[in-house]
Amino acid sequence: MTMKLTPVMEKYILHWGEMGTRWGVNRTVAQIHALLFLASDPLNAEDITETLGVARSNVSTSIKELQSWKLVKTVHLLGDRRDHFETMKDPWELFYTIMEGRKQRELDPTMSVLRECVLDSENDKKTPAEVKQRIKDVLEFMESLDTWHSQIKGLSKSTLLKLIKLGAKVQGFLGSK
Repeated sequence: MTMKLTPVMEKYILHWGEMGTRWGVNRTVAQIHALLFLASDPLNAEDITETLGVARSNVSTSIKELQSWKLVKTVHLLGDRRDHFETMKDPWELFYTIMEGRKQRELDPTMSVLRECVLDSENDKKTPAEVKQRIKDVLEFMESLDTWHSQIKGLSKSTLLKLIKLGAKVQGFLGSK
């Protein structure tokens, strides 16, 4: 059954697909995620294929990628043997899931390599001292981001929202300009 999209829904899905490409995600993957986000009920692969007008194989591959990011889960409906798919509807939950995935895929491996570089550079006489320091500075910066991430993800949504709304006003609480 094709999901009936309104012009607003089409615009959202198309834009999400466009943004996905800017975030390093395949356009169809992002569009499927957007469709599932807007859908009232879980959709099966055929529904997604028909609604978006994309190849069935592309839907299967895209669903697997979304599942690897923990953005889509499989659900079963009584009387239907097919797999159906849904995503979280809470933007905060989506944000946390995406941030955790990016941390695991990007930040953690980069920090590991930077730590190796710093250790390797201790006995390296050929690498200039200022280059060694720059690498160490990047590692310290990324470790600070990692610590901040760990602290922030422990905050409640209401506390985090208050912090976000504070914005630059937080500077006044810190007594700095």
